[in-house]
Amino acid sequence: MKTYRWIILSTLASIAIVIISYLWATSLMDSLYAFRSPFAGAAPAAGLPVGKPLSRRVVAIMVDALRVDTAANDKVMPFLNRLRAQGASAIVHSGLPSYSAPSWSVLAIGAWQDLSDGPAMNPTLPENYHVWTQDNIYTSIHKAGLHTAVAGNQHFQYMIPPAAIDASAWTSEENNAADQENIDAAVRFIQSEKYDYVFSYVVQVDNAGHNEGGPLDPRWSEAATRADSLIEKIVGTLDLSKDTVLIYSDHGQIDAGGHGGQDAVVLVQPFIMAGANVKPGVYGDIQQVDIAPTTTVLLGAGIPSISQGHPLTDMLNLNSDQLAAIRQSVIIQQAGLYQAYATVMNTKPAQLSLEANQDPITVYQVAVQKIKSERLTRERLPRFGFISLLALIPAYILFRLRSRNMLWYFLAVVIYLAAFHMQYALLNGGTYSLSTVLSSSNLISTTAIYSCLAFLLAWLVASLGLRIFSMPRLQAVHTHLALIFIILYFIAIPTLWSLGYNGALVSWTLPDIGSMFLGFLFSLQLLVIAAVNLPLMAIMALANRKNKMIARPA
Repeated sequence: MKTYRWIILSTLASIAIVIISYLWATSLMDSLYAFRSPFAGAAPAAGLPVGKPLSRRVVAIMVDALRVDTAANDKVMPFLNRLRAQGASAIVHSGLPSYSAPSWSVLAIGAWQDLSDGPAMNPTLPENYHVWTQDNIYTSIHKAGLHTAVAGNQHFQYMIPPAAIDASAWTSEENNAADQENIDAAVRFIQSEKYDYVFSYVVQVDNAGHNEGGPLDPRWSEAATRADSLIEKIVGTLDLSKDTVLIYSDHGQIDAGGHGGQDAVVLVQPFIMAGANVKPGVYGDIQQVDIAPTTTVLLGAGIPSISQGHPLTDMLNLNSDQLAAIRQSVIIQQAGLYQAYATVMNTKPAQLSLEANQDPITVYQVAVQKIKSERLTRERLPRFGFISLLALIPAYILFRLRSRNMLWYFLAVVIYLAAFHMQYALLNGGTYSLSTVLSSSNLISTTAIYSCLAFLLAWLVASLGLRIFSMPRLQAVHTHLALIFIILYFIAIPTLWSLGYNGALVSWTLPDIGSMFLGFLFSLQLLVIAAVNLPLMAIMALANRKNKMIARPA
């Protein structure tokens, strides 16, 4: 009877782990897709124009997924490099998640993904998008009495406030033909001389990364060369003594193709600005949030109200009066952002003093981050207390167990981890980030296969080494359960860390994407191992049905 009782308990525990892992993993991803900024229902008021325009017209060209190394290759993108030599250039650092829609929101609003109120992930359906609720370059330019035009993929249509666009042309495909349509529309907008800000979008480089072998495939370079020709076509319609062109990307791509995670190559992009009142030179590193306020300053419009970035005044020809006006606008905007953030966080803002030589954005953003950090600390401490208790109790049981079989148990853990990660990282080329996720179904299926194979290998080696099948039935059951328990315990550690650090679900701020992904990945493994344990228990019990002698558990 004891044997059957342990089998029943193990079965129930395995079923519970499967159900809990599945519900948590699906709820976590649902909460990430559903995330909204604390400013979602409390948008700070837009600021006033900063002064006279520095440029007659600003044209922005976004080349989706363009990597720094590709943009710097003059054999692949010769025109872009000639333009770089006569303009200002820098390396852009972007944020997480590094998907397209979140990055587009950062580029238009000037606030990072946790505040911009853009999508945190790429929505899967048009109805999953929402129009930007926050002040952005389009609304700011309109408020200054200027006119905007957009030529791009229809996904932008779901986010840009319709009233802030005076002319538009939308495409639905992601290939060279669609890019040609976008560029031809942008050229028409420019030649009409009706629009002060024209945005155009080139997507075929990103498509080559996802569907044509990734950045190391020759087809990637071919797409980049075609994109280079399209850039040249637009710039050829401009008078760079009066107009200004900005060229940038939303994210990079890993060598295998893909983005979304914290991979270094994904989080840097090229930036080139040339034309009226631009000081040529190489300027080092800038932030993705700097591009929106720079765009509005070029047109004399107000800095978007929740912008966290710097207008790139070092790259512009500005006199002392213009610099003073921009600084004053920045101070007002940053003070308003800080006050608004303190309000939505239900905390009292500190009295900040600003010296004449201090950067106001740094001062106010440090204060914003302090509010955020203090709330995160308050929430993490009790979570980690509970998580530590969950982790220490099994650790204490392991310490008390002191079984002579412990070496085999730990060897099984090592075999499992080695086998899983060899399949996942070495054979499949997976990265430990969202960038490796082609789709949720692909991640689930590959993780299930790799964890199942790795677990069966570890279990078989340990079972043979422990001679489980020659043990008395009750002893075999106890030994098997100890083996499963120890493997599950070590597999659960990344998931427990993510629960403590990020919380069970995404709520008022975005999680640390790297640890969240690991927690999600290992929770899938927990689910698979617990599910595979169900038939293994039956196999082990049947194999030992003739070994009836009751022995003390190992």
